[in-house]
Amino acid sequence: MNKLKSFLLNRYPRKTVDSNYGFTLIELLIGLIMATLIITPLLGFMVNILETDRKEQAKINTEQEIKVALDYIKRDLEQSVYIYDADGINSIRKQLPGYNQRNNNFPVLVFWKRQFIPKGLNVGAGATKGNDDTFVYALVAYYIVKDNNAAWSNTARIERFQISNGYGETAKEIEDTRDRGFQDFTKLFGEQGDLKTKMNKWTKAPEDYTQRPLVLLDYIDHTPINADQNPAPTCPSSPDPNTPPLQLIPQYTGTGDRVATGNVVTRGFYVCVDSLNTVAEVNIRGNAIARIQNNNIDFNRNNRVYFPEVSTRVKGRGFVFTK
Repeated sequence: MNKLKSFLLNRYPRKTVDSNYGFTLIELLIGLIMATLIITPLLGFMVNILETDRKEQAKINTEQEIKVALDYIKRDLEQSVYIYDADGINSIRKQLPGYNQRNNNFPVLVFWKRQFIPKGLNVGAGATKGNDDTFVYALVAYYIVKDNNAAWSNTARIERFQISNGYGETAKEIEDTRDRGFQDFTKLFGEQGDLKTKMNKWTKAPEDYTQRPLVLLDYIDHTPINADQNPAPTCPSSPDPNTPPLQLIPQYTGTGDRVATGNVVTRGFYVCVDSLNTVAEVNIRGNAIARIQNNNIDFNRNNRVYFPEVSTRVKGRGFVFTK
């Protein structure tokens, strides 16, 4: 009997019952709900951190760019011999490029400067002949521009325009290196009136410009001026009662070409100018919000931290002579 039992057990072994059961549907649902309650706040927290990091990075990039642009404008202005105030821009506006697009651009900062030309002259004779440095006069204009150009952001931008006189030893060399449209302002010194009156009579040469404004900086605040959230700026008064007040450019009230119109009525780029003393205060406000979203990008008091501002006051060289 024992042998038979042993034979049967060996031939037909007992099947053991597995004691490891799976999860029931209710247990799976409870686990899923618990995981959702834990993970969802963590995901929201991570998304918030990433969004904040994006905004901070956009703010840092904007701050760096407007500081670099302001430094460039400052070095440019340090070579200025005359800076046009609002009256001057009102007088010569039609002589500058882009006049027919008044609602889309405005020449905020316009000045004459000395432009250094390294090794621009071939002087001497024989063994002593060689290149020598020289300088020429150049007209520079910085614009604020707001249009629908898809190549740039949907905010405003700053563009720079320059035309320069020619250089060389002969009249032909000077003419060949002169920018088209350039007219030497020193020819005005024979006119009647003070310096400002003479400079405001400048006109371009008859031929068309071949140079075009180039973009210096994008993502400039384009929020329209309003009395509540974004009031128009003002210029500081001079402590010297004999010194005329600095003129605001662009001006936002009044009549004539000195008044900014359309899309460029903004605090994104404005200057205060004292033409008599060749002094300009330059102000730039960037727009970091526009780097990360396409709507709700206007300035207000609640998001002002993402609209960094920089400013500087520059004293130019002034005139070497006026007659």
